[in-house]
Amino acid sequence: MASLPALGAPADDVKFETVASAFIEQYLAFAPGDATQLGDHRFDDRLTDYGNSARQVRLKVCRETLVQLALLKPSQLSPENRVDLKILRLNIGAIIFNDSDLKEWSWNPVLYNDSLAQSIYLLVARDFAPADIRLRNIEARLALFPRVIAQAKENLKRPPRIHTETAIRQLSGAIGLVRDGLRALVDQASPERRQSIERAQTAAAAALEEYKTWMEKDLLPRSDGDFRIGDRLFRRKLRFALDSTLGKEQVMVRAEADLKATRGAMYETALPLYRKLFPQVQEAEVVAMDRKKISRVVLAKLGENHPDNDTIVAWAEKTFTTTTDFVRAKDIVRIPATPLRVIVMPEFQRGVAIAYCDSPGPLEKGGQAFYAIEPTPTDWKPERVESFFREYNEYMLQDLTIHEAMPGHFLQGAHSNEFKAPTLVRAIFQSGTMVEGWACYGEQVMAELGYGGPEVRMQQLKMRLRLIINAIIDQKIHTAGMTEKEALDLMMNEGFQEEGEAVAKWRRARLTSAQLSTYFVGVTEMLDLRAAAVAKQKNSFSLRRYHDALLSHGSPAPRYLRELLGL
Repeated sequence: MASLPALGAPADDVKFETVASAFIEQYLAFAPGDATQLGDHRFDDRLTDYGNSARQVRLKVCRETLVQLALLKPSQLSPENRVDLKILRLNIGAIIFNDSDLKEWSWNPVLYNDSLAQSIYLLVARDFAPADIRLRNIEARLALFPRVIAQAKENLKRPPRIHTETAIRQLSGAIGLVRDGLRALVDQASPERRQSIERAQTAAAAALEEYKTWMEKDLLPRSDGDFRIGDRLFRRKLRFALDSTLGKEQVMVRAEADLKATRGAMYETALPLYRKLFPQVQEAEVVAMDRKKISRVVLAKLGENHPDNDTIVAWAEKTFTTTTDFVRAKDIVRIPATPLRVIVMPEFQRGVAIAYCDSPGPLEKGGQAFYAIEPTPTDWKPERVESFFREYNEYMLQDLTIHEAMPGHFLQGAHSNEFKAPTLVRAIFQSGTMVEGWACYGEQVMAELGYGGPEVRMQQLKMRLRLIINAIIDQKIHTAGMTEKEALDLMMNEGFQEEGEAVAKWRRARLTSAQLSTYFVGVTEMLDLRAAAVAKQKNSFSLRRYHDALLSHGSPAPRYLRELLGL
């Protein structure tokens, strides 16, 4: 919950903390799903109001808060509050941009799915309160489904087809969650609550079924909107997403240079592996071989040993153990005690990313983190499924676990939750460049220290190529008309991606904008930060001490970490 200003704090700090806390209190009421995720359960019986009146109230609060914040002098604030003032201004600007300029509420049906199914899943997944209390709030949220559905029907005009198709696919999972996903929780409830929730489940599932039919029959035929948001909107959204000193053109210049350098590093790693894997090939032939072919052949050979839909969760659990043991043995960073469970990604969340880490909110007591893995779509042909799992082979899955879990998102999220500031600004508005940058940086650190040998190093470099290409296609698709063929060619020919991975990324790049750039910009700025620390501390530099200090400030953008660390 929003904190009160500390007693005895300087006047300007008191003013900032008062304004920030007042805004956060209203923000959490506007976004009850975010409050639940944060671990503030006062609004667990509410859903986001997508009506025009609520939107206008939200915009009014945001604009008035910006006026109040403009009266403050950053130089008179404490270091933590000075950073949080900048973060709060940026994120209020992002809310205004989203509501009044980007207007995603008018063209993205996936947005409403998140509010519906995710709002229920958040109350089911974590055992933060007795079953009857959670079911009471679930029942209240289920009763609000018709309102959200009616608002979606009112707001959605001509969405891009890819967004409507994805929303329809996710709705099947949402219906399954409402009908069957509450069973374990309902079994713990009192008889009276059980009867009541079952009636609510039936009504909500029927509303979702009708909504799905409306999407298929009404919305899909008129879903002819352009998924490309265009240069003007992309530039503004990128600024909010990155919170970086790097602009659109600078990101592209650095990405294209890094693409070339990373391909060179991959060849240097692949060459001795090629000699090891194919000892029968004459040395003269190896030396004369095309560099890209060397890398491609080695990657293809490494991809032969891979999991499938039935075994990938067990493989991920095993890799979490091995990566954790390595982090501890190499003393890379302090490992918090937060528990983690590997799960199959819930169906209603599928269709955007292969995996995610869902950490408990900073206000959640005794929360558990989830490392979720998505199985391949049921309508994929066997050849595409095989291609996809060649991409996520034994070695790539280890690198994926490093990114999502240890020492990536899971560990960083646990550290971030330990950070305490005068306000909840940094807890709520976490930086994508910090979160994704740390995870990608963690991949490189593990490879540098020898985890998994050259085989995993090859996958880390391949992932590095992927995040570079992510930033390139993010821009080119939304601002330069990049076609599917051009995007797939870049991913498969320059990034060595399997067809199944490239097709999935083409889908994701159309569903999102600006977010795919956070990986490259984040890891670039993380590496720049480490270089600055090494240059300043010289022989006294300690990787463990540096990492612990870096992670002790929550999840602000790297530009603020430079300020907070005195670099």
